[in-house]
Amino acid sequence: MSWDPAQYLKFGNQRLRPALDLLAQIPLESPATVVDLGCGAGNVTCFIAERWPQAHVIGVDNSAAMLAKAHATLPQADWVESGIADWQPEQPVDLIYSNAALHWLPGHETLFSRLMGFLKPGGVLAVQMPRNFAAPSHTSIDAALDALELPAAVRAGIDANKLNSPVAEPEQYYDWIKPLAASVDMWETLYSHVLNGENAVAEWVKGTALIPVLNGLLAAEDAGQIAPGMRERFWVDYCARTNAAYPRRPDGTTLFPFRRLFFIAIRQA
Repeated sequence: MSWDPAQYLKFGNQRLRPALDLLAQIPLESPATVVDLGCGAGNVTCFIAERWPQAHVIGVDNSAAMLAKAHATLPQADWVESGIADWQPEQPVDLIYSNAALHWLPGHETLFSRLMGFLKPGGVLAVQMPRNFAAPSHTSIDAALDALELPAAVRAGIDANKLNSPVAEPEQYYDWIKPLAASVDMWETLYSHVLNGENAVAEWVKGTALIPVLNGLLAAEDAGQIAPGMRERFWVDYCARTNAAYPRRPDGTTLFPFRRLFFIAIRQA
């Protein structure tokens, strides 16, 4: 999957808000080793390094393009190109911080237990994941794909790679994590992002959940599996659907409600 740092950071200030809200609640004074798991372009890693300047900061991401931008911004950190499912630290760490990344992975019951196992006793797992998959921003993806009437094999390939409501109910995460944790703090926040520009919600989603969809349609066009222009047809239809669900206001802005799940777990001593 190909990430575009410029597209992702188009709404950088709005995307940063939940990351900083999570960071502010972490109850550690002087961690020795901090991992930003799924660090992307490193825009949040900079704030981690600023809060704990003496810490060994490690950023992990599977996108070389994102890591190149991150390294240019924060050269003193260590940057590791790796998928989250494959990553493990050389030794236990004090903090694993992950903002808007773990929802891309399946198997959360085992994933979160695995991450807790990488912590020192008293270490912290701090996670934020979007839980907005029942909103029009995401249901419109399937609706616009349905309208294309794609060949079954093409649709199956896209469905296998796109996000499909991957985040469980909060109580499930509690049950999975609590056996390994001294304490678990959980909360949800519904943000009302104020976006500017045309097709604002579509442009937001284009930087994240639409990536595997648009890439899949482009690959199918290149392979001759679908007619040329179907990717563009999808984009126009998706913009129309999201513009109808999130209409532009008289002042030119678009309000985008977005729900996110947070939790902070402290490993048992």
